[in-house]
Amino acid sequence: MGLAVRLTPPLHETETLIDLDIDEQEELAGGMPVMPPIALDLVPADCGERLDKVVSRMVPQFSRSRMQQWIEDGFVTVDGKVGRTRMTVYGDEHIVILPQAAPEDTAFAPEDIALDIVFEDDAIIVINKPAGLVVHPGAGNWSGTLLNGLLHYWPALIGVPRAGIVHRLDKDTSGLMVVAKTLEVHTDLVRQLQARTVRREYLALVWGTPNLSGTIDAAMGRHPRDRIRMAVLENITAKPAITHFERLESGLLDRRPVSLMRCKLETGRTHQIRVHMQSIGFALVGDSLYGKAHLAPAFHRQALQARRLGLVHPVSGEEVEWQVPLADDFAALIATAGIAEPDFSSAEED
Repeated sequence: MGLAVRLTPPLHETETLIDLDIDEQEELAGGMPVMPPIALDLVPADCGERLDKVVSRMVPQFSRSRMQQWIEDGFVTVDGKVGRTRMTVYGDEHIVILPQAAPEDTAFAPEDIALDIVFEDDAIIVINKPAGLVVHPGAGNWSGTLLNGLLHYWPALIGVPRAGIVHRLDKDTSGLMVVAKTLEVHTDLVRQLQARTVRREYLALVWGTPNLSGTIDAAMGRHPRDRIRMAVLENITAKPAITHFERLESGLLDRRPVSLMRCKLETGRTHQIRVHMQSIGFALVGDSLYGKAHLAPAFHRQALQARRLGLVHPVSGEEVEWQVPLADDFAALIATAGIAEPDFSSAEED
């Protein structure tokens, strides 16, 4: 769909958009760049058609839905007056269209977004992503993402696929991510992920008391009835997914048992830990999509953090690893449950 903006204040019917200067046009377009206007002169053969149909036919490079949105938002004039989507034309009108960039057209725009950089060299950037930050632009989040922030911080990433991002974290999951600064490094890291040699360890707080340790080997795919959710599936579309877990400590939240879990991924499917833990009966605290968020009203995200990341450095060939402490809200949550934060200072065996 095209740009969903409303003119404030709305244009008067006698006011012509083409008379506005470029800054005023961009202000009406939410600050997005404005493309050159398109002028059309209708002919008698157009008589009797709806405005949206005739302009969509004459300017086929833009979808009809986008054209309808521009008409509704006042970016199409007919003989100097703001047009209406369903108005009938008579075949002698002069039409001016001011094309507007759709949000997805500017998704790769650099934005000054604070980044918590844990490590950086000429090959990679390791970032501690905060909860609430979306990784990639997408529907409903065309700006303000980690990708936008990376392009501002290191503009050369525009030449690397996905601005160097090789794996992702959910919006409300905090923790470590690695970003490639060159195409060659990006290729190397993707191959490491495919070979399952990248070590990704998470901490999760779940409802209940799981076994001390175990492995969930359950293929996953898109939920057959709810396209927002993922699910454990047995059909041919499901992809392999393996999660190893260990219970570190248990406590109580609202007088209900909770457990701090260490989860290690062999694969990296969307929502993997959230779906796998829910599939064995231990949903994450705060997870409104797969769990029982209402049981922890003071915690408004899934209690999940990528706290440890290890890989083979794409240039030096050395084994490297990073760890971060729990995010403040997660640390406060486990403290409320009577659980001590794990000691990150000592080395741990895989």
